Amino acid sequence: MVTTSIDAEREYVDDGFSAQTIHETERQKVVLGYFEPGQFIPVHAPDSDVAMTVLSGEGTIRDGDEERSVSAGDVVAVPAGADRGIRAERGRLEATLVTAPPPTDTEHEPVRRGLKRGEFDPE
Repeated sequence: MVTTSIDAEREYVDDGFSAQTIHETERQKVVLGYFEPGQFIPVHAPDSDVAMTVLSGEGTIRDGDEERSVSAGDVVAVPAGADRGIRAERGRLEATLVTAPPPTDTEHEPVRRGLKRGEFDPE
């Protein structure tokens, strides 16, 4: 069993969002994400389901072709293969992200490319 807290894992960085992996197996990955305003995980479409729970702040989540405004308490589930990304809009955004199975390194290439270019939707 893994136990921690949002406060214990909290870390913000200037050069991009902070992702604290708190649990990972070949079937599931649980990450706590910490975003300053304007920071994001670029849009990508790995072959894994993801559930995102916004713990604090406000942002935008890409779910397929739709962009949805989210705030504390919102939960969004995006199926495998659909475009997804998250961006903090007003204030710091904190969220849990649970993927099953974890995306592969190759599937995360659009994330790395988008972060390098500073593009939320790198395609």
